[in-house]
Amino acid sequence: MKPIIISLLETDMYKFSMGQAIYHQFPSYKTTWTFKCRNMDVKFTKDMVEEIKYQIQEYCKLRFTEEELAYLDSIKWIRGSYIDFLRLWKPRYEDFEFFQDAECHLFIEPKGTWLNTSMYEIPVLAIVNEVYFRMKYNYDELFAAFKEKLENKIQLLIDGTYDIGSFSEFGLRRRLSAEAQDLAVKMLCESNSKYHNSKCVGTSNVYLAKKYGVTPVGTMAHEWIMCVGQGNHKHNPAYSNWYALEAWVKEYSVLNGTALTDTITTDCFLKDFQLTYATLFSGVRHDSGDPYEWGEKMISHYNGLGIDPTTKTLLFSDSLDFERAHKLNAYFKDRAKVAFGIGTYLSNDTNVPPLNIVMKTTVCNGQDVAKISDTPGKGMCKNPEYVDYLQRSIDWRMSH
Repeated sequence: MKPIIISLLETDMYKFSMGQAIYHQFPSYKTTWTFKCRNMDVKFTKDMVEEIKYQIQEYCKLRFTEEELAYLDSIKWIRGSYIDFLRLWKPRYEDFEFFQDAECHLFIEPKGTWLNTSMYEIPVLAIVNEVYFRMKYNYDELFAAFKEKLENKIQLLIDGTYDIGSFSEFGLRRRLSAEAQDLAVKMLCESNSKYHNSKCVGTSNVYLAKKYGVTPVGTMAHEWIMCVGQGNHKHNPAYSNWYALEAWVKEYSVLNGTALTDTITTDCFLKDFQLTYATLFSGVRHDSGDPYEWGEKMISHYNGLGIDPTTKTLLFSDSLDFERAHKLNAYFKDRAKVAFGIGTYLSNDTNVPPLNIVMKTTVCNGQDVAKISDTPGKGMCKNPEYVDYLQRSIDWRMSH
């Protein structure tokens, strides 16, 4: 197969947001990441695994071009020191380990500095996804179904069946293919003038944002809170959000500020998201749990702090389609700024089910790290004893 990842910009925007802060504040941190396919019935053949290895080797040959660096430098919150680092940076194939179990489930574990391994997550997921769908199915049939469904979805926005306000395409990690995501971003943005009450404001894929002149969207991911909050043995992990928010403000002040709430439950997050941070951050992102309960909780929290919720953004990004986004927008649009990050529904909707693949940080500085989200079962820690310890730390803080 041709190389799937053709540019180091072909990753989600939040990797650069976090990457700059990692470079300036945590350059010595080391992490282990673990890839997992949650579809237990999915088997990866030997040929698939060899193709995945080849594609990652090809990815590791890439370097940033001066044109790409100039594009990143044009983003107002990216600093010249980080651009100079990226000018020298390159992926290392030596950081990767691959293995399969007896049932042909695939596992990939990059290990190394957080600066390196953080950058591998999105390209690896995109590679695994595309290799699997090209080698398992008739790709041309899948792409034809994808295109037809995409055209139908866009028509639903044009005729006003769905009004979803501002939304971004978030589908890189689980896209059908590079070709499919490119088409989705192109068609969604080109049709903006025809939509009833909707607008595609950008994409998380920095390469496509540059290509089509739209906004690259993304701030922080769970890894930021997990590693900053739990990667230092001196920290009480129940205060992970405080450490992470403090480091983010140190890096960006009032810029680039959408806080992720559910790494160690939203209720615990709100203990630390008090007046200073709630004022400095422009909004919050929902990624697990009931979105209506979450939205009500955030609006109530802002009101309790004396902050007008209509000045803040509620960004929803959990398993969305246009119908869910339409209902959420109608419910919250007059009470806060509402935005959506829509992924697999826009980048891999075909006539076969998408893969549920993830790659998560499992170790930081030799210590277990974990996520305890608002939806049970979304974490991926290897050590149940650590998860129990983290849960007890959270419970103690919440009750004291």
